[in-house]
Amino acid sequence: QVQLVDSGGGLVQAGGSLRLSCAASRLTFTRYAMGWFRQAPGKEREFVAAISWNGATTYYADSVKGRFTISRDNAKNTVYLQMNSLKPDDTAVYYCAADPTSTRMVVSTIRSWGQGTQVTVSS
Repeated sequence: QVQLVDSGGGLVQAGGSLRLSCAASRLTFTRYAMGWFRQAPGKEREFVAAISWNGATTYYADSVKGRFTISRDNAKNTVYLQMNSLKPDDTAVYYCAADPTSTRMVVSTIRSWGQGTQVTVSS
């Protein structure tokens, strides 16, 4: 098990920014793809962004391209999601995710989840 603790959510006005962090257990972290999903009430959990084990490859949902940036610091066992130009539609619980085999993440491939951090964007 890779233990994930995500944080950094909060309330922000439209157009503002937040940075989410996800701290992972040390063992095997550097060989896991890491990513973020989000889930709004009444909706399915959806992919947001992912980064490969070495940081060389990233993927983003179309809805966040150009606004969100995922990064990782393997020395600190931490992955980040910088969220800029936030919109009300970004309101959701954001979950850190770990996948040992692929950066092209879907919900069914995730092996470990963070507990979730709430992001609320007001209009």
